[in-house]
Amino acid sequence: MAEHVSPEVPAGERKARKNGLIAGVSEELAANMAQGWADTEQYDLEPLPQAAHTARRRAALSARFPGEWLVVPAGRSKVRANDIPYPFRASSDYAYLTGDQSEEAVLVLEPAAAGHRASAHLLPRSDRGNGEFWRDQRGELWDGRRNTLAESEQLLGLPCHDVRSVLEHLGRVAGPVRLLRGYDPEVEAVLSGRVTAEGDEEFRVFLSELRLVKDEFEIAELRFACAATARGFEDVVRVLGTDTPTPERRIEGTFWTRARIEGNDSGYPSVCAAGPHATTLHWVRNDGQARPGDLLLLDAGVETKHLYTADITRTLPVSGRFTPVQRKVYEAVLAAQEAGIAAVKPGAAFRDFHLAAQRTLAEHLAAWGLLGDRPVEEAFELGLHRRWTLSGTGHMLGLDVHDCAVARTEAYVDGTLEPGMVLTVEPGLYFQPDDLTVPEEYRGIGVRIEDDILVTADGRENLSAALPRSPDAVEAWLARLRG
Repeated sequence: MAEHVSPEVPAGERKARKNGLIAGVSEELAANMAQGWADTEQYDLEPLPQAAHTARRRAALSARFPGEWLVVPAGRSKVRANDIPYPFRASSDYAYLTGDQSEEAVLVLEPAAAGHRASAHLLPRSDRGNGEFWRDQRGELWDGRRNTLAESEQLLGLPCHDVRSVLEHLGRVAGPVRLLRGYDPEVEAVLSGRVTAEGDEEFRVFLSELRLVKDEFEIAELRFACAATARGFEDVVRVLGTDTPTPERRIEGTFWTRARIEGNDSGYPSVCAAGPHATTLHWVRNDGQARPGDLLLLDAGVETKHLYTADITRTLPVSGRFTPVQRKVYEAVLAAQEAGIAAVKPGAAFRDFHLAAQRTLAEHLAAWGLLGDRPVEEAFELGLHRRWTLSGTGHMLGLDVHDCAVARTEAYVDGTLEPGMVLTVEPGLYFQPDDLTVPEEYRGIGVRIEDDILVTADGRENLSAALPRSPDAVEAWLARLRG
């Protein structure tokens, strides 16, 4: 990691390191660095592939809040350690409304006679005259080339301004304002006293619900995310040892490599849970070993370059073949998933797929004698099956792995499925290693099967169907990939 070249930097730069090795900049070096650079302006750029969709989304937002200023920040990077930030990811709502992913950017919708005037406020290219392009840690010799404002206007299809003046611009706002909070403290500070918590929450909820039904661009992104994720699962299978243990972190790193090659990143921390670790729903420590004889529960998703993520889980026998008890548990979970997927269709209640899957699991648990003498329906109503199923059966999917999370309950879990919605169906059974209420042979087994399901006009489509699900198909797939 290179160190900053000088503490003597233009105003507005990030703070230089106290113990940097280079003490200053001579006038001769400053003059030399200011000249001799080619013009790299890009002309006649094509709009981003989602530009027409982002314009339609902004129009829907404008129609919902006439006469009000609407402010949506992209966010700022957060410190990981000292002066090293976490990798930046723009807020999902900002990316949804602009297609842009720039740090510190702000989308502003200003009330106008016919709706709103939308503008993006972005950091422009570094100034080569004052030296910020090489002396500022945000400069392009440090972080890479940025688009000019004119280039951004061509790509995004809306006016673009220098974000360094946005606080002054917002400070002069007159009239009602709604702000997407939680992403930019400086914007929040300048608008303090002009926004209300109730109004901003209503704004946030509307933005979340606007994303419930996916358009053609989003569906194409999710298709690609699922296809790339399937390739990542194949990569994992090829490194999974049949005779020696495979570190969970090698599995994690193998999938992450695919995610970085084909997309932006993993859409969420990958669960690479082997053996009893698979009984922990969100095992992301990944510090164990996948040993022959274990099951590996792999829950991972590629996030595309436009930030849409897949969310897929497969539970695999590390040795290549399920043991009888592993197959027994796996087949119960598969039956539950089939019941859940069959319940996904337009006009169905959102909860239907969850209830169908959970009832199927309860029936299997009862048949195995784990629910006592109670009738299945009674045990199901009391939720006794949940000791081993633990969580809900799925959620909306899109820009966020748990998409549309702040939508109103009546629009989401109490709502109705519509064509264009995408959700996961992911039942599981998790028998903890120390659970004395189940036979010893079950203890330490965790199985989850998860697919990404698109609601269509006449039913459903499994976007992740390329990955096998039946136990026989899984075993054949493992054998084929391992040669």
